[in-house]
Amino acid sequence: MIKRYTLPKMEKIWKEENKFRKMLEIEILVCEALAKLKKIPNKALEEIKKKAKFNLAKIKETEEKTQHDVVAFVEELAKGLGDKARYLHFGLTSSDLLDTALAVQMREAVDILIEGLEELIEVLKEKALKYKDMVCMGRTHGVHAEPVTFGLKLALWYDESKRNLERLKEAKEIISVGKISGVVGTYAHLPPFVEEYVCKKLNLKPAEVSSQIISRDRHAHYLLNLAICGASLEKFATEIRNLQRTEISEAEEPFSETQKGSSAMPHKRNPVICERICGLARILRANALSSLENISLWGERDISHSSVERVIIPDSTILLDYMLNKFTKILEGLTVHPENMLENLVKTRGLIFSQRVLLELMRKGLERSEAYKIVQRSAFSSLREGKEFKDTLLRDKRIQRLLTKEEIESLFNLDYHLKDIDPVFKRLGLLR
Repeated sequence: MIKRYTLPKMEKIWKEENKFRKMLEIEILVCEALAKLKKIPNKALEEIKKKAKFNLAKIKETEEKTQHDVVAFVEELAKGLGDKARYLHFGLTSSDLLDTALAVQMREAVDILIEGLEELIEVLKEKALKYKDMVCMGRTHGVHAEPVTFGLKLALWYDESKRNLERLKEAKEIISVGKISGVVGTYAHLPPFVEEYVCKKLNLKPAEVSSQIISRDRHAHYLLNLAICGASLEKFATEIRNLQRTEISEAEEPFSETQKGSSAMPHKRNPVICERICGLARILRANALSSLENISLWGERDISHSSVERVIIPDSTILLDYMLNKFTKILEGLTVHPENMLENLVKTRGLIFSQRVLLELMRKGLERSEAYKIVQRSAFSSLREGKEFKDTLLRDKRIQRLLTKEEIESLFNLDYHLKDIDPVFKRLGLLR
């Protein structure tokens, strides 16, 4: 991933040196297990622990000749070990190292994502409560529907984010699996004890069964859950982008004093961070699709998945980390315009109360289809003539026979629509 979207903590996890460091740890743990089984002298184990080191540049140099990164790594470790090198990589296959090290990296990466999402959830909780009673226009199909509150909108994001948190925790559980079972997973050259010992030390579970690799449905599950989380962030960012449109202007992402919105138009304040989040979510989805393609491999394995994973797994965790960080900052510095929310509420001259009128006519005895026709006719007259909806209702003869002027006016009441907001917040645990 390019530096622009890479945050320091996540970058450290995916540095190649960190991968080889974890592979070295696995090699040493295997030797420890073999020593416990009396297959390696304790003296040799101590020497391996002390002297097994690697130089990244040297590994790269050797890989140019071998065309195999793990072989190059093992040869590099062996250089300072003399005859003790024969105990290194004993009974292992490359994937024992690669897949187990990758599991540790993926677990560490998702821990950072979980932490970032928990921070976002806290900000969403705070903002949802802050704006709980701030009335704004609810829209369906981009068209005015009925009143809602800005806090309820954020409460929905809070609830969705909590589900994403559970998904990330589930992804962590499913990926925290290692394998030290040899070339086709039969433990032919190493007993299961070695795998159990190594995995316990790394805080992983041994794979219940594996081929030469850990099954890639685990990795696909992980990336799909990252993509779902990214899609939620895209949804939230899209709504802010929509609310920042000039014609709506109800909320906007932060804009600093030194920031420039356009090279040509000095007046511009564009939702560029929200747009960036939406763009990066597309990459997460594309990467998740690639992870599904990686599930099916030939026989006990091929390496068509390997090149893909070197890109999609680090990139997806790096991008989601960046997106969570950016969106949390957007929410913390969000500019909200309640005066524009109120202005937009009255823009359609009371049409947003049409359902209340419809239901009241039904209570008075009209069939739904007949009541609907009457209300729709008055609503369209209001739109066409630019008149208050109340006035077009009052001049309809059938409505006059069923509803008094006072009854009609009582239906145009925001409090009615928002009277049950608190129970929703209580159900979410946001209010006691």
